[in-house]
Amino acid sequence: MNLEPIDVVVVGAGPAGMAGARTLSELGLSVVLLDEQCAVGGQIYRGIASASPARREMLGPDYAAGAKLADALRGSTVRHETGASVWQVTRERHVHYLQNGKVRSFAAKAVLLATGAMERPFPIPGWTLPGVMTAGAAQILLKTAGIGPQGPVVLAGCGPLLYLLGWQYLRAGIAISALVDTSRREDYWRARGHLLAALRAWPYLRKGVSLLRALRKGGVPHYTGAEGLQVEGEGQAQALSFTVDGQRQHLPASTVLLHQGVVPNIQFTQALRAQHRWDEAQLCFVPETDRWGALDVPFISVAGDGAGIGGAQAAAIQGRLAALGLARDLGSITPAQRDSTAAPLRAELEQNLRIRPFLDALYRPREENRIPPRDDVTVCRCEEVTAGDVRRFVELGCSGPNQAKSFGRCGMGPCQGRMCGLTVTEIIAKSRGLTPDEVGYYRIRPPIKPITLGELASG
Repeated sequence: MNLEPIDVVVVGAGPAGMAGARTLSELGLSVVLLDEQCAVGGQIYRGIASASPARREMLGPDYAAGAKLADALRGSTVRHETGASVWQVTRERHVHYLQNGKVRSFAAKAVLLATGAMERPFPIPGWTLPGVMTAGAAQILLKTAGIGPQGPVVLAGCGPLLYLLGWQYLRAGIAISALVDTSRREDYWRARGHLLAALRAWPYLRKGVSLLRALRKGGVPHYTGAEGLQVEGEGQAQALSFTVDGQRQHLPASTVLLHQGVVPNIQFTQALRAQHRWDEAQLCFVPETDRWGALDVPFISVAGDGAGIGGAQAAAIQGRLAALGLARDLGSITPAQRDSTAAPLRAELEQNLRIRPFLDALYRPREENRIPPRDDVTVCRCEEVTAGDVRRFVELGCSGPNQAKSFGRCGMGPCQGRMCGLTVTEIIAKSRGLTPDEVGYYRIRPPIKPITLGELASG
């Protein structure tokens, strides 16, 4: 296998990857940016390079802001490889990827992982029915093609993305039957403890208030405190039922868009055997890093939502900070140069993250939507393993997610545990009376993305 030498490989062309790659190139390093999409932007800025002014206007100013990052990257010396599906990053910084059916590889002096976030699993009865999608998937469809699903459409769950998508749908002329919010009064009470810090980030709060006001003005029915969510239908989603204030509600819906936040994509950091910890505020595993995003694996750093959820603006700043840290490690700049350049970035990052504890508390996913109380709810979609199956594994002596693979193959399907990992961890932890940290996560092995033997042999 031929290894092409390079100073730094950046994996992921979202805000952290774009900003980090450009910063590294400006500091005199040779940089290649690998991303499996056909253009830069990641998930948050998907399609930004080709979006028309009308589409940017429809999606809002936060989306349009991604054009600045894309334009800056285009004017740099960064080598951008599109359609590059990275399937392995080794501790020796060998980066292997698939492009146009051929395996290609780099031997890097340093690696910056900017793989972003993925939506949290939402395992409720009926979530595997056709017609049920994540809100993020629906938003990607809107960004890339300017279209939405067939109605009636119901949005359900919690988190800013749910309101943003509803607002974008209204602007696009896509009808919304209802917004079903799982946030409860106690969530607002819990978030009050972080309100003072959130008020210092007033522009973010103002955006949220304006989104909710627009949805009300648009006549979208808004249910709050919903529990007991269930998608109903025979072979296809036909309705969403739930309970509010003790009353059972039933809404016709051929499309149900679910969302309860995003979590770091830790597939690569787990495969590298980097240290991780359970973040109780965000209810997910995050990689352990220093203040420059460096892992405990030499010359490999992580930036953006892959290191902990902070949003697009924070991700871009973290990408720059991680780039400064790697540039110092590679001897391109001195510690003094790194620190002086980083000082204003850290102040900006602190401002961006002030609202995060408030959001984490307000939109904390309900336990019943993370750990299905019903045994018949599918947890591992790939291998059709239910919540009851996982509980029975524990009764038979299963101690954690990795051992659960032997009991029932959960986490061994095409998604490699992305859609069930957190759920399986939390079910086992609750069943055994342990913390998620004590139970642990799946042991991720390469290839991170599917690759055939023929493709592997091509390298």
